[in-house]
Amino acid sequence: MSSRRPSSNIERRLSERRNSDRPGLMGSRRPSIDPSRLVPMGMTSANLGDTFNVVFIGAGNIMFGSDEGPWNHSFRLEHKLGPRLKVVALIDPAVDRATAVLQKKCESFVVSAYQDTRIFKTFEDFIKNMSPRDRPRAIIIGSPPMFRGTTNPGRDIEMQILQHFPGVPMFVEKPIATGPETELDNTFQVAKAIADSGTLCSVGYMLRYLKAVQKMKQILNDNNLQVMSTIARYACAYESIAKPDWWDSAKSFGPIIEQGTHFCDLSRYFGGEVDIDSVQAHSLGWDEPAGKLSKIKFDENVIPPERRIPRVTAANWKYDNGAVGSFVHIVGLQGKNYSCEFEVFADGYSMKLVNPYVSPVLYIRKPGDDDETTIRFGDDDPFFSEISNFIDTIEDIEDDPEGAQILSNYEDAVKTYEFTWAIRRAAEESRAARLKAEAEVEAALALEAQSGPKA
Repeated sequence: MSSRRPSSNIERRLSERRNSDRPGLMGSRRPSIDPSRLVPMGMTSANLGDTFNVVFIGAGNIMFGSDEGPWNHSFRLEHKLGPRLKVVALIDPAVDRATAVLQKKCESFVVSAYQDTRIFKTFEDFIKNMSPRDRPRAIIIGSPPMFRGTTNPGRDIEMQILQHFPGVPMFVEKPIATGPETELDNTFQVAKAIADSGTLCSVGYMLRYLKAVQKMKQILNDNNLQVMSTIARYACAYESIAKPDWWDSAKSFGPIIEQGTHFCDLSRYFGGEVDIDSVQAHSLGWDEPAGKLSKIKFDENVIPPERRIPRVTAANWKYDNGAVGSFVHIVGLQGKNYSCEFEVFADGYSMKLVNPYVSPVLYIRKPGDDDETTIRFGDDDPFFSEISNFIDTIEDIEDDPEGAQILSNYEDAVKTYEFTWAIRRAAEESRAARLKAEAEVEAALALEAQSGPKA
């Protein structure tokens, strides 16, 4: 199968082999944290110290929460930093929304963090009007992904931060961008600029910070195991997704890139680097008999047919170390609850993570035991853990270098983004090939009908 970036893929793999005495293994040994160190938010106390200035970019649900999910970065930062937190600026072109969320904060017990916060439409406005005391110690980027992750004006917030605040740590939501696949090289340029500057950058792949995920990592590391296979399944409750843009592949860029990115990232986290050239995928289209959905909450006819999202995408691939991965994303459940599972196989071991977003359960089978051990993680908050580790890494408060780690940096996140695009492209190519073959059959039958019956 063709790949848009074959030379980059080959060059990366050559580089990794040159720099590792164990070819193919290095990519799967990603940073991990002892799961016992991932403490629930309610069992922590705020760090003591000086005022901690923060700039928020984006005033939407990711930053301030909603009924649709558990995300809420401001809430976690308030608990992590306590009275030290000072949000010096809230940047969002939707001033009314920013004003509303800020007012609500100022009417609550965290007023001290927001009483002096100023609202700006753009980052440039903040730069022009800031005073030296406003200089941030961290910048939290929660703006929509179509407005970041490139070097293009208006979509280059990371590059602007590097220019005006060199060295100031960034926390960036995932996916790091959504845009045409032709911009991937541009997104890798952003990653290189961040890495070359030495700027600390954490990306919000919070599932890496789950206690269950780190328990899986611990088992693999303690037993010196190589992953043989990863199997991921993500079935969303489409009835509860009423936002038309989500159903438009030209705006959200499809469920693999926008939603399935978490499980693609988990796959890379355990399996290592993906051989992009090996990715194969098939999809179920909206126009096929099995793709008809009965409870979409809006009129899908407003979206051009060629931009309607697939109902199912099934992908498989090879990792650089020879392991095999697969992922199935399904737009098929009704109601509100999703159904998600992630499974890892290694010599003698299987580990299956179920329901990671709400109440994670881990099923473990070990050598010498045909029965599974069940571990439940009911008190976990990976959103807090990723923010807590980000702040601790900035302040370098841990004596143990393994205590606070960034588990997903920007370059790592760009590779996940590249991977999701490879799956989408492979699915589209296989669909196009099938439609072409069907059209050729129809044309042949029509020609045969015109010619009359054969003698």
